[in-house]
Amino acid sequence: MSDLAYVIEDDEDLSMIFSEALLAANYEVETIVNGLTARQRLQEGAPHLVLLDLHLPGLSGEELLTQIRADKRLEKTIVVIATADARLGDAYRDSADYILIKPISFTQLRDLTLRMHSRNEKD
Repeated sequence: MSDLAYVIEDDEDLSMIFSEALLAANYEVETIVNGLTARQRLQEGAPHLVLLDLHLPGLSGEELLTQIRADKRLEKTIVVIATADARLGDAYRDSADYILIKPISFTQLRDLTLRMHSRNEKD
């Protein structure tokens, strides 16, 4: 059974690239386009990985990250932040497991997710 990953990204093109890379790394992928829906899905399930855009409609990625880290059910969830703002990304180094600065290539994301997926299989 594949691990579940949430792609929380409002840019349709980026969401598709992220999803394809995660699928190539053997993840089951659910895409979510706004913060409010993401909050609801995170309350219902506990994905192995969350790829999180910081700028989302409805509820910001920053708020979602805070909620993820405060939820005991999600303490093992790997959070990858995707942002075009390197300074903003640096501000979340202690909260996120990985920071990716946009633009992010398919290969870069696929290789990262393969490493995370195989790390999970070893645990």
